[in-house]
Amino acid sequence: MSDTLEAQVGAVLSRIKNPRLDSDLMSAGMVRDLQVAGDGRVAFTFLLGRSDPATLVRETRTALKALSGVTDVKITVVDPSGPAQSTHAPPTGAPMPQSTGMPQPPSPAEYSNLGRVIAISSGKGGVGKSTVAVNLAVALARDGKRVGIMDADIYGPNVPRMFGIFDKPAVVGGRIQPLVAHGVKLMSIGFLVERDAAAIWRGPIIMKVLQQFLRDVEWGELDYFLVDMPPGTGDAQLSLVQSAQVSGAVIVTTPQEMAVGDALRGAKMFEKVNVPVYGVVENMAGFTDPATGQRFEFFSSGGGQRLATELGVPLLGQIPLQPGLAEQADQGLPVVLSAPDSPAGVALGAMTRAVVREAGARSMSLPIINQ
Repeated sequence: MSDTLEAQVGAVLSRIKNPRLDSDLMSAGMVRDLQVAGDGRVAFTFLLGRSDPATLVRETRTALKALSGVTDVKITVVDPSGPAQSTHAPPTGAPMPQSTGMPQPPSPAEYSNLGRVIAISSGKGGVGKSTVAVNLAVALARDGKRVGIMDADIYGPNVPRMFGIFDKPAVVGGRIQPLVAHGVKLMSIGFLVERDAAAIWRGPIIMKVLQQFLRDVEWGELDYFLVDMPPGTGDAQLSLVQSAQVSGAVIVTTPQEMAVGDALRGAKMFEKVNVPVYGVVENMAGFTDPATGQRFEFFSSGGGQRLATELGVPLLGQIPLQPGLAEQADQGLPVVLSAPDSPAGVALGAMTRAVVREAGARSMSLPIINQ
């Protein structure tokens, strides 16, 4: 059986092409030490250069897992040219990052202890992305899940204020200890710098900070690891998807077309790097006067559904405007705890269940990478 399966594995590897070389993986000599065990376990060394697409690893694992009889795929990624060096320009043939001076990151590492890594993203600022991320984290923790949240918005970290905690994290045995609030483990650059300090950092520094938050923080064993992304599609987004295996993304928008257009670009970025978009959350989706029942659409209407339809993903929730919500957030009181039965609290709870459903249904087979 193993001989037949080995032939099938070899055939699959011979069909996957490296676009940079215009050759398949086997012919290009990118696969070494291939082992196919009788119980269906496949293991090999993948020679992936800095100029090669990192998505080849994910594509290869997905194709092998689809084979009948394959029970596990273990890929050890090795850069044949040695460790990546920081340069002012990427190697020839590598995709150009949005900001100059950003070194080519290593292939994504697997942090299996983090559980499902979910990016909470938006195309522009001011749409309530951090509000959605924080309430999602707290609602998951309230439901008994082990949750961590990493504030990747280096220039405008909001997680400390929204959780009402500003202490500096301790370091024990060379490991940064995350702070904890409302049952959620937290890490933010806001815990490490003065609150009024301006972060004037370029791409390489942003990448190093995010990698340190992933590698050097004592997260423990988690079920969900949420990443509150900065707006846009810049260095932080690229660094995250190239440093960790992102299970999926949640796109936050407001109803108006300008926000929807920006959110669409953010969603397309995740699609291009093979990260599934779980769905769209429409924030500020209108206000219903409790006294009269009249509904007011201050920011237009329907944009979230239009975006979800265009992307072919679910509309995970519509979060209404609610008096006092901003003040509660400023006080470190997420609405799912402070007012769970309010319209916004109910909507955020339903959104959380939708995210859990999509994350379970659309999990990807991700590569195992030893480093």
